[in-house]
Amino acid sequence: TPVFMPVGTQATVKAQLPQTLLDSGSQVLLANTYHLMLRPGVEVLRRMGGIHRFMSWPRAVLTDSGGFQVWSLGKLRKLTERGVTFQSPVDGARIFLGPEESMAVQQALGADIIMIFDECTAHPATEAEARASMELSLRWAERSRHAFGTQPGRGKFGIVQGGVTPHLRRRSAEGLVVAVLTVEHVVAVDAEGNIVALATGNGGEGRFRFSSLSYGGRRGCSASGLHAPPFRVWWHSPGVDGQSP
Repeated sequence: TPVFMPVGTQATVKAQLPQTLLDSGSQVLLANTYHLMLRPGVEVLRRMGGIHRFMSWPRAVLTDSGGFQVWSLGKLRKLTERGVTFQSPVDGARIFLGPEESMAVQQALGADIIMIFDECTAHPATEAEARASMELSLRWAERSRHAFGTQPGRGKFGIVQGGVTPHLRRRSAEGLVVAVLTVEHVVAVDAEGNIVALATGNGGEGRFRFSSLSYGGRRGCSASGLHAPPFRVWWHSPGVDGQSP
C-alpha cells in the first residue's frame, strides 16, 4: 500500500483498456452502483456474467453504494429515513434506493468490495446538519450489515462521515466498527475496513486534516475524493491503504 483505485463509474475507465490498467499495476477498480442501475442495468450485467466479465477485468472491483448521488443529485431526489427516491436523469423514471436495495444491487453486480449505503454530507454544513447526516448514515450502516449477511470472499466497507467536525468523524468511525464489522469478519477477512469520505465542496486543506483517524492497523483504510497530487502524498502519512479520485 497505498493502492490507487482508478474510477470506472460505468464499468469502464475512460480512455483506458483493461490491459493498460493491468500493466500499470492496478489492483482494484471503482464502479458506481447508481449509474450501473440506470445503464446498462442490473439484469444486463447479470446476463453478461457480472461486472468482471462485462468489463473484462480479472482483479477486484469496489462498488460505491450510490450514497454520493444522494448529495450530487440533490435536486433530483427525496430523502427519508427509509432511503432515497431519485428521478432518473436518463428518462425521468422514479428509482428508490435504500440500504437493502443498495446491498442487493451490488451483490448482483458481483462486486468484491461492497460499500454500505450512506448520505454523503454536503459542505459547508452546520455541526447540527453534519451530526444528523452522520447519525442517519450509521442507522443505514446497521441495515446494510443485516442485508449483506454472510458472503465468504466478499468484503463490506463502511464510510466515515461527519463533515469537517473531528468528534463527529470519530463518532462515525467508532459506530461503523459496531455496525459494519463483526469479530468474525475482522478475523476472517482482514482487508475489510472503512472509506474515509471527505466532505464535498471546497473545504480546503482543513477537511483533509479532519479526516485523519486512527484505525489501529486492524482494518484496511481508503480515502475517497482526492483530486490534487499534494493531498495524495499527504495521505500516505496516516497509513491510508487505498485512494480513489
